[in-house]
Amino acid sequence: MQPVHLPPRELATGLILATLGAIAFSGKAIIVKLAYRYGVDAVTLIMYRMLFALPIFAVMAWWASRGKPALTRHDWWGVLGLGFTGYYLASFLDFAGLAYISASLERLILYLNPTLVLLLGLVLYKRHISRRQALGMAISYCGVILVFGHEINFAGADAALGALLVFGSAVSYAIYLSFSGELVQRLGSLRLVGLATSVACVLCIGQFVMLRPMHAALVAPEVIWLSVLNAILCTAAPVLMVMMAVERIGAGVAAQTGMVGPMSTILMGVLLLGEPFTAWVAAGTALVVAGIFVFTSRSRQLV
Repeated sequence: MQPVHLPPRELATGLILATLGAIAFSGKAIIVKLAYRYGVDAVTLIMYRMLFALPIFAVMAWWASRGKPALTRHDWWGVLGLGFTGYYLASFLDFAGLAYISASLERLILYLNPTLVLLLGLVLYKRHISRRQALGMAISYCGVILVFGHEINFAGADAALGALLVFGSAVSYAIYLSFSGELVQRLGSLRLVGLATSVACVLCIGQFVMLRPMHAALVAPEVIWLSVLNAILCTAAPVLMVMMAVERIGAGVAAQTGMVGPMSTILMGVLLLGEPFTAWVAAGTALVVAGIFVFTSRSRQLV
């Protein structure tokens, strides 16, 4: 069913939710970069983000589990594995990478995620890649390489390390998406997200306890407030908004609407972080967004 056949109010609500969710997700990089200005490290920063997000996701898991069968041992192993790859490792690598690269480059790298899911499908399940998808992938990766090449001229090896960490984050999340299908069908998306993110929260808090002395938790008040904002506005809220959008307009249209993400990150980076907006960044962003549009254009026919 095409989205134009939806009731106008339902379509408008879905588009607004998808847009706000994409912008909120994109704001995470901005908040992390702002917090780094107060001398905090990635281990401590992600601990605070997950500490404040844990109650929200625990309630989400409880709410979605009401009246449902208890998880089997196989289910729990699946939740633990997906929580580790999709939300703990992906988040930690992303936070670590943001210490070295701009928020704009970080968002462009993460925006390659659909292409990584497809490549994993090719490797794991021998799924076919169409010419259109290959073309979209080539365009998008050229865009990232363009922005990366410009940034490495200024940051050198730090930019290379940061880009590698963020790319590792994208790969880790792609692994989560590739292996989550069975559990999503059995548990439901809201229940799985609530449980997997709760696992990730515990892992991030435990990581801090093992790697840092407790006095490392004494950070600037600004870091606390930024972490609260990150946990609520850029973590829990967009998860719910995107899920509600998918229910109304379908995953294909929601994904297309999410293309506002890179642009919003770049705009916020310029306004809030003072990051330069150059012709290289503009050209790279245009290539990435155009490539993902070509790559996912067929999904519009599936909604």
